Amino acid sequence: MLVSLLKRIGLTMSLNDPQWGRGSQNNNQNNNNNKKPPEGPPDLDQLWKDFSQKLSRLLGQKGNGGDNNGGFSPDSSGAKIGASLIVGIFVMIWLASGFFIVQEGQTAVITTFGKLSHQTSAGFNWRWPYPIQGHEIVNVSQVRTIEVGYRSNVKNKQARESLMLTDDENIVDIQFAVQYKLNNAADWLYNNRDQEDMIRQVAETAVREIVGKNKMDFVLYEGREKVALDVSSSMQKILDVYTAGVQITNVTMQGVQPPEQVQTAFDDAVKAGQDKERQKNEGQAYANDVIPKARGEASRLLLDAEAYKSRIVANAEGNASRFKQVLTEYQKAPGVTRDRMYLETMQQIFASTSKVMVDTKSGNNMLYLPIDKMMAPSDSSAGKAAATATVQPTAPSAEQIPTVEMRYSKDGRSRDTRDSRDREVR
Repeated sequence: MLVSLLKRIGLTMSLNDPQWGRGSQNNNQNNNNNKKPPEGPPDLDQLWKDFSQKLSRLLGQKGNGGDNNGGFSPDSSGAKIGASLIVGIFVMIWLASGFFIVQEGQTAVITTFGKLSHQTSAGFNWRWPYPIQGHEIVNVSQVRTIEVGYRSNVKNKQARESLMLTDDENIVDIQFAVQYKLNNAADWLYNNRDQEDMIRQVAETAVREIVGKNKMDFVLYEGREKVALDVSSSMQKILDVYTAGVQITNVTMQGVQPPEQVQTAFDDAVKAGQDKERQKNEGQAYANDVIPKARGEASRLLLDAEAYKSRIVANAEGNASRFKQVLTEYQKAPGVTRDRMYLETMQQIFASTSKVMVDTKSGNNMLYLPIDKMMAPSDSSAGKAAATATVQPTAPSAEQIPTVEMRYSKDGRSRDTRDSRDREVR
């Protein structure tokens, strides 16, 4: 319809037409005469006159269209048709302005006279044009990031946000980033005024609560991951209460450290603590090496003592039992038992010594001993027995012959004679 109307008006809107804007009266004449069109800008005044004349004829104006002073007496039927066409064109253009496209991962929120109406999914959609309805497209698949304690770089610190008090009354400097996505576009747009500032304040509130319940060492070292998880959970609960339409995806700790003013002193304290732990570990290692050895040595001594005790007790018990058996036999036959005991004792003594029979009645105190024969079968006990003898060389002999000096008691009797007489007296 619009094309047909433009054809009736006679407008040529093609930019490829070299004669556009050079006047309608001279176009046919120039084309017939094959003359080169004049160069220069298009004659806009003549174009406007031609458009006014054709529009006047369309609306039913009588008289010469080229006379600007001519009266305007429109035809009623032509005027109605022209007005209807113009209104129809504007209505179509107005309705066509309600079409819009929503990309994948986005959601369009439709409002009717400023009030939330509904949400649309991705694709080609239509709404009533302005001012009846309006729409706003929100990207719900984008992962957004809020920085707390710093901006763009951890060196660009925001001390008002990052300094926090722990449970043991120490101050820590924490920088972290919160990543989130939108799960409800309408709640995101209309339930809160400044969404990003709201999320930053919620994150700061949650982390101050978690840090305030824990010790400084826990926050700085072994508790970083747990603090991040607790902050994420606490933030999600608060945002659900606010109906912010936000889903927390991750909380990343960028930096957790003491304040810069006490960083040097804190490093010294940490080194001292590490030295303390190292020395404790070395002492524990030394104790683990010495204590088992001492315990083993003590156990060995105890076992040796127990063995010695058992051996002595067993020997004593054996000797006591043997003495009781001998006593029993002695009570039955005292003389026989006494002689048997004497003979057994002498047998034990002579069995381990070298024996030399000496006649003491001859009166010669110098004796010649066969040392070579005595040394052959003798052992160390024989050597000890022979050590009591005094060896002296004889003058008339060419060789040095060992001699034994026999010593008697004060009564001039030998030991054997005395012992034999004692036994006879008994």
